[in-house]
Amino acid sequence: MSQTLLEIAQKHYENFPVGSFLLKKKYREPIHLIYVFARVADDLADEGNKSSEERIAQLNEWDNLFHQSLSEEGNDEFMRKLAGVVHQYDLPVSLFDDLLTAFKRDAINPIYQSFGDVLDYCTYSANPIGRLLLKLFDCSNTETERLSDDICTALQLTNFWQDISVDTRRNRFYIPREEFERYNFTIADLSLDSRKINFVPFMKNKIDWTRKLFESGRPLFDLINSDFRFELKLTWHGGMRILEKIEAMEYDTRVQRPTLKWDDKILIFSRAWDL
Repeated sequence: MSQTLLEIAQKHYENFPVGSFLLKKKYREPIHLIYVFARVADDLADEGNKSSEERIAQLNEWDNLFHQSLSEEGNDEFMRKLAGVVHQYDLPVSLFDDLLTAFKRDAINPIYQSFGDVLDYCTYSANPIGRLLLKLFDCSNTETERLSDDICTALQLTNFWQDISVDTRRNRFYIPREEFERYNFTIADLSLDSRKINFVPFMKNKIDWTRKLFESGRPLFDLINSDFRFELKLTWHGGMRILEKIEAMEYDTRVQRPTLKWDDKILIFSRAWDL
């Protein structure tokens, strides 16, 4: 893998390890390739000042490059490496297509109507990554996929609650309309120091719900092989630590984005080691 692609995999802040040195070397490049595929597509949907139409066009081009490489028609070096991994590990192409479906939704920046709609988005934006990793580590079955979906959805929701201040500046909202109405606050209140008394109960409810989802997926640790287990534990504890930090902020993430510092990472490592 070129240094440029590795830098792409590492340059974005994440709550979880991305193909870390703790994994066997043979797994690192495939994970970096999968991650970069998703990361670049996410940036195409998010970054810059392009119109929705321009973003969709770029995502379609990224999609075409991928499918051309799968049929050995393309000449993009990155995509050819990714296609090699897809063929070697028999990774479902549909999961890559699902990721692009999520990013195309981001490109049009919808207002979600219900929490069910947000969870549906997670089935495309987050759950495919977990399922791809299960295939990569040869531990994919109906039960592990179900548990992985719980963890991946919880990670995606954690990112939403963590990123409210960032997403608000982008005019992007993963809080559905029904939640604004239920808790009696507005989009405008996300960027103002107002109605904290309304926002905090919403966030507390969602943090509690997300933590239960993490716990629901926890039995996956005992169903996967040792090559993947510790990396997954680090990921799981990283998400749970962010929830703790949101609680420590009294649930108000409208102004400040909680992040993991070095002492948090030491704590996460310790917890994963002891679990």
